[in-house]
Amino acid sequence: MIMQPDFITPGQVDEAIAAVRRKAPGDTLAHLRFDSFAEGRAAQLLHLGPYSAEAPNIERLHAVIAGQGGRLGGKHHEICLSDPRRVAPDKLKTIIRQPFTL
Repeated sequence: MIMQPDFITPGQVDEAIAAVRRKAPGDTLAHLRFDSFAEGRAAQLLHLGPYSAEAPNIERLHAVIAGQGGRLGGKHHEICLSDPRRVAPDKLKTIIRQPFTL
């Protein structure tokens, strides 16, 4: 998930996808979509390190929410800031977001 500025349109995204397909055909882009996401209140943290080591940080995030009197409002999601093909696992940066209600 990558947030886009408000001025980006679905047509611009379609054009960008078409341009990438011309340069590098493949099925990876089949999973790409442009969508609105109204998450509401959420807590987040920056996880540094491999994806396999995220669990303690997710638990920490849940504990902070509970400590503030909140209740989990669905599944957490992740925003990957690093390309795992180019960055060593111990250097990966991932934002972990957890929706919640008070």
